Amino acid sequence: MPPVKHLRIGGYGPGIVTVGGELTRVAAPSFLAAHPTLPVLYAAGELERGWLTAFSVRDDGLAPLDERPSEGSQPCHVAIDPSGALLAAANYGDGTAVLHRLDDRGAFAGEPIVLRHEGSGPDKERQEGPHAHQAVFHDGLLHVSDLGTDEIRRYRPDGTPLEPYRLSPGTGPRHFAFAGGRLYVAGELDGTVTMIEPGGRRTVAPASLQEGVANAPSHLQLDGDLVYVANRGPNTIAVLRAADLSPLAEVPSGGDWPRHFAIDGDRLYVANQHSGEVTVFALDGGVPAPAGESYAVESPSCVLVS
Repeated sequence: MPPVKHLRIGGYGPGIVTVGGELTRVAAPSFLAAHPTLPVLYAAGELERGWLTAFSVRDDGLAPLDERPSEGSQPCHVAIDPSGALLAAANYGDGTAVLHRLDDRGAFAGEPIVLRHEGSGPDKERQEGPHAHQAVFHDGLLHVSDLGTDEIRRYRPDGTPLEPYRLSPGTGPRHFAFAGGRLYVAGELDGTVTMIEPGGRRTVAPASLQEGVANAPSHLQLDGDLVYVANRGPNTIAVLRAADLSPLAEVPSGGDWPRHFAIDGDRLYVANQHSGEVTVFALDGGVPAPAGESYAVESPSCVLVS
């Protein structure tokens, strides 16, 4: 019998909310990630002096396993490589990305590798310097979106930097995903989705078709041949066709400021940060429809089904 799945919600409230379970108190757990093979959960504590916390996942809830500084300020994303040997943290505040080694228990081990970066963009308020926003392990490399420098930075597992993917000035890349040899990027500052194909061909489309509303796209995720993107401002979830970024649907997010979402089978869970709720949708032909369920959570910023 497969293990029971749990819906866990991180944010800027008092801790990690496990739906149907206990609150796990930890400071500002703005992003959560599960170990690929071990019953371990990681949380990024988005504080000025950032912290990372590892929890053992037990039948009776989450138990502290280990913690350490993120080696940067305001960590807003964590990811674990498929082997389970490395955890990457994206520190938004100072733009650093950091590689942390993990031992066979999922605890932190050894000295971290701090990946510093320089640069800026045309938006003088938001791009005065580097701002790492998401970390993704793909094809043996670490990829880090940098909202401040309009790049997807790339590194080998030992921290060696490689040539980055460069986005149009002012894009403000936030979250991104790979599929079918293509790279899909949500631009927080210009309200777009960019698709980069093998060979470099690019397609850019608006993340929302709502007119007259400023848009700051947040999370982007692929499911099959569809791209889902959350739009803050219009407060919608848009569904685009992965082949050409043509629009399929755009529906209200069920609240205010959709910061993140998770797809699990035929269900989509949206963390509406400013209205304090996680709204549940059913996916019918890939199009979200309200399921009549929601969970009240203080300032949710991440949803994890594991």
